[in-house]
Formats: sequence, structure tokens, C-alpha cells
Amino acid sequence: MKTNQPLLRVNNIETYYGLICAVQGVSMEIQPGTITAILGNNGAGKTTILKTVMGLLEDQPDKGSIYFKDQRIDGKDPEQIVRLGIGFVPEGREIFDELTVKENLLVGAYTRRDRAGIRADMERIYGYFPILKEREKQLAGTLSGGQQQMLAIGRALMSRPQLLLMDEPSLGLSPMLVRDIFRIIRQINEEGITILLVEQNARMALRVAHYGYVMENGRFVLAGTVQELMEDPDVQEFYLGMKKETSVKGYQRWKRKKRWR
Repeated sequence: MKTNQPLLRVNNIETYYGLICAVQGVSMEIQPGTITAILGNNGAGKTTILKTVMGLLEDQPDKGSIYFKDQRIDGKDPEQIVRLGIGFVPEGREIFDELTVKENLLVGAYTRRDRAGIRADMERIYGYFPILKEREKQLAGTLSGGQQQMLAIGRALMSRPQLLLMDEPSLGLSPMLVRDIFRIIRQINEEGITILLVEQNARMALRVAHYGYVMENGRFVLAGTVQELMEDPDVQEFYLGMKKETSVKGYQRWKRKKRWR
């Protein structure tokens, strides 16, 4: 049953790389059972948000707070955050090349001790990605790019997350594989896992998401439901490749709504 209590709350965070402020006063709420997409160009700060939530950047954020299920998590280390119920699929996959497919999946379950549950979840992952079952004894570094992406998703799911952060899951994949990956993302969500998705492929992201944020230069400049974002003329022109003049009716509807400030 969905509630109005957010699963994740990010309150006015600022994250720096040296003297450069990569994320500037960002706030957002992620509702249970939803897919939320963060859209934006390279360098906008999208990945930095995910790494800040996961505790992967030392002494970050410099300002603000992050709550997961009403527990403050900024300042915790990544292992603690994983144990609380947040999984992470990093950009570039970052699998362990010298380990087998099966060993990579077991690494994802390193915080768990329930052997029967681990075996059951591994079979569930193989149900999502049958090719991983076929290749379970193969070294992960010898897999294709698409198979490595499947493995990275499977590894994150092995921790049994309630919230899954995904960073550019379509990066470098063929259009056919991108469709397969997004089909699985939707299925994972339908089975009860909340997803925060960073993605440059705005068209695919908006097909699966319920809510979205648009990020530019470290700030959110627009937020809304998927329908609202798809009707926005700037989103249509700059992210969906549509001509601005084709969106007059959508713009008239949207300008009556509250714009993101």
C-alpha cells in the first residue's frame, strides 16, 4: 500500500569537488513504489546526487541532510547505507572482471546471512536475465556490455534493496538492449522496488518513470509528473528532440501549473 510518506528525502544538499560546487541546494522526495527520473546533460550533477546519497564521496554533503525512511543517512558509510536498504547500479557497471558471474552476484549479497534467501534471490535474478544463468561460471570481464549491465543490476538486487539507485543504465547499449533493460526496470518496480533513475535517454526514462526532475548546472530547474514534463516545451525541444512550435497546447496547459523554483 502506497503512502504519502517519502521513502527518501533530500533536503537542500550541496556537494563540492574541491572549490567547485557540483550540486547546489538540491531537494527532492522519492515516494515508495515509484520510479523517479533525473534528466540532464553530462556534467549537470546527476551522478553526484546518487553518490552523495550512497555516501561514496568523503565528507559529503557539505550542506543539507538526507533521510531514508525517516533515518538520517548523510555521514554514514556505503556499507551502512546498503544494510539500511539502498542499492546502487553505478555508471560504467563496475563489475569485478576477474570474478565469475555467480561470484559477482554473491558479492552483492555480502551484507546478508540468509543462505536460503540468497539462493532464491539468485534464481530470481536469473529469471530476469536468463543469459546470466547460462554464463554463471564465466568470468564477468568476458561478458558483452549488455550482459555486464544485467550483471550490475542483478548484483545490486542481491542486497534486497527497498530503493534502487541506477546511474545511466542505457549507456553504451544497442537500442534493442536498451529496450530490454528498461523492460526489466519496469518489472522490478512493479514487484515493489522503488527506483531513482539517472538517465540521459530522456525518452526511455519518461516512458517508465512516474515523476521526474530536470537538472542543469547543479540545480533542479524543473520538476513534475511525467505527463507534465512531456508537455513542457523546453523538455520537448531539448530532451525529446521535438520542435518547440509543436507543443503550444501542452505549454498552455503547463504554464497554468506551478513551475519548479
